[in-house]
Amino acid sequence: MRSTNLSRKTGETDITLSLNLDDSTPGKIDSGNGFLDHMLNLFQIHGGIHLDLTCKGDVYVDMHHSMEDIAIVLGQALVECLGDKKGIERYGFYFVPMDEALSRVCIDFSNRIGFVWNVKLPAAMAGGIEASMFEHFFKSLCENARMNLHVELFYGNDNHHCLESIFKAFARAVAMAIAPSRNVKGIPSSKGVL
Repeated sequence: MRSTNLSRKTGETDITLSLNLDDSTPGKIDSGNGFLDHMLNLFQIHGGIHLDLTCKGDVYVDMHHSMEDIAIVLGQALVECLGDKKGIERYGFYFVPMDEALSRVCIDFSNRIGFVWNVKLPAAMAGGIEASMFEHFFKSLCENARMNLHVELFYGNDNHHCLESIFKAFARAVAMAIAPSRNVKGIPSSKGVL
């Protein structure tokens, strides 16, 4: 079973997270912000995974520390669940339209970090969170999951729609990458190791 339970406690946040890549039963998410809860719920629903998350953070400051630390723990959980990555597709990519917005996310669980954020959100805030924090969230997630992550927003007029498109595309790309490989039975690399 590709699952793990992790926690992280600092002077700024206290996080518990459970991730199961082979269980699509929705878990409970409490990040400290309703909009982020919505985005993370989209990730688990459209990724076909189970995510339980509780974060008690210093939200009286802002969402920076909570979002960063959630991304760190989620990235570490993906690494633990995937292990040596034997038998998975490894690559995932998806386009998602959300009303007037369109995004594309491409990932490679390569054990190497590569991050591209080609996103210009139309407004400064989304759900009470500074829009720039979403780049930081995905960058921290990318670094801790040790993956290549390329995120592009082609267009969109509403931050909610734009970010919903991105989170859904990320979820579907992850679902594709963690699925059993149709072609490669061992570790999906010519090196024999990732």
